Amino acid sequence: MTQSQTQIKHCRQESETAALAQSLGNALVKVLTSNTNHHLNIALIGDLGAGKTTFARYLIQGMGHLGKVKSPTYTLCEPYPINLDQQLLTVHHFDLYRMHSPLEWQEAGFAEYFDTPGLCLVEWPEKAENTLPPFDLQMTLTAGNTEPERVITLQAKSILGEQLLKQI
Repeated sequence: MTQSQTQIKHCRQESETAALAQSLGNALVKVLTSNTNHHLNIALIGDLGAGKTTFARYLIQGMGHLGKVKSPTYTLCEPYPINLDQQLLTVHHFDLYRMHSPLEWQEAGFAEYFDTPGLCLVEWPEKAENTLPPFDLQMTLTAGNTEPERVITLQAKSILGEQLLKQI
């Protein structure tokens, strides 16, 4: 893997984390509007309290969602329709933390969301083991020494993921 395919961001304040998420949201809008048939998958990995849901909230708002962004911890998935350049696409935000086995993921019937234009943002993807489609971007969030501090590693896993990293 080349150096350009991985970026490490040190966010010392929540405002820096928000700015990174919004920058990624802007890059996603550019990629998705360049071809309205694009579909991207992003994995959010990190310990409990590492800031995955907060990052997802800022990212979805950075893509243009104006309403509240809820944690999908109990519902497993929250859809957010976003109007991008006269094209309606959906961001599906998943939180698989409460899943006990990959079979739950398969039985939930969410696999079809990975085949439609838009974005699937998945917290705790390891809970579904190898049943998820490949990711374009894998993000690992690590809490720092102080509460707002985060180290965020972004790793491209596809050509679309590389395009995203070049734009943030």
